[in-house]
Amino acid sequence: MTPASGRGPEQPPVPADAPAYSVVVPTVGRPCLADCLRALAAAAGHPPEEIVVVDDRPDGTGELPLAAAGPLYGRVRTLRAGGRGPAAARNAGWRTVGTPWTVFLDDDVRVLPDWSRLLAQDLCAADAFTGGVQGRLSVPLPGDRRPTDWERGTAGLEEAAWATADMAYRTAALVDVGGFDERFRRAFREDADLALRVRAAGWGLCRGRRATLHPVRPSDPWASVRAQRGNADDVLMTRLHGRDWWTRAEAPRGRFPRHVLVTAAALTASVCALTGRRRAAAVAGALWSLGTAEFALARIAPGPRTRREVATMLCTSVLIPPSAVRHWLHGQLRHRAAVPHEGTP
Repeated sequence: MTPASGRGPEQPPVPADAPAYSVVVPTVGRPCLADCLRALAAAAGHPPEEIVVVDDRPDGTGELPLAAAGPLYGRVRTLRAGGRGPAAARNAGWRTVGTPWTVFLDDDVRVLPDWSRLLAQDLCAADAFTGGVQGRLSVPLPGDRRPTDWERGTAGLEEAAWATADMAYRTAALVDVGGFDERFRRAFREDADLALRVRAAGWGLCRGRRATLHPVRPSDPWASVRAQRGNADDVLMTRLHGRDWWTRAEAPRGRFPRHVLVTAAALTASVCALTGRRRAAAVAGALWSLGTAEFALARIAPGPRTRREVATMLCTSVLIPPSAVRHWLHGQLRHRAAVPHEGTP
């Protein structure tokens, strides 16, 4: 049996004293919500007291596929969050539950059949000082070819720390720290911010046994360019938690320092060319070309190398560095007044 299945050779019964929990699922009405609810209904053993589906569409119009919850349909409750982002949507959900634990799931994940049984064991194993227990994410990748850049990026969730794609928090810990910081408007860094604040408040975090599938969502060629908006959230994280937050949150640093150098080379080449400094412009242009080529090759080499993938990598490798820097500068301006959390180094 593969590790992703989450099954052991002999499955013990659900502990009689397994604590109650509620599931909170923020959604913008994507069709994958039906698969998420269907998988929850198929996870026998220790079902949730309720499932709070938080509709985060700005207009809140259109039906949600709640009937997919099947036998759990009577436990489904919906709220509207008004399109303020997943952090605000999760806050709207957990603040209405009455169970000692709140489990956050993304609407594009699928829990496995033994998920609720293993969740019961995870929660029973948590001591009084444990504030959160993370599920183990598994990203299925194609077996007949190399994964694309987008697929490899999604697969990075398997190593992500405290990702709210499947994260159980003690409701008292959420109350203690006030929940998610709603300044994080995207599904990025809001989970790391919460984890750091929960730990700073004296709670422990650990990884559990339960496993959840996180399929790769369809994307367009420009998804990686749009993802650079997250650099503004990194600025907010630094303001709130200090420059070493990457280490404490177990987050990869990424290529942003290189993006700064490549963008600086491009700007220098342009300025020198406009001012007639041809030799300096040529040198800076060559540095930009080398940096861009290295970035593109680093993304092309592990991929399927199809014509479409190579073309996408070449185009987006030109656009990503300046986009990353632009969003970082925007974050510096937008979050310039953010005050560090108490106890931040």
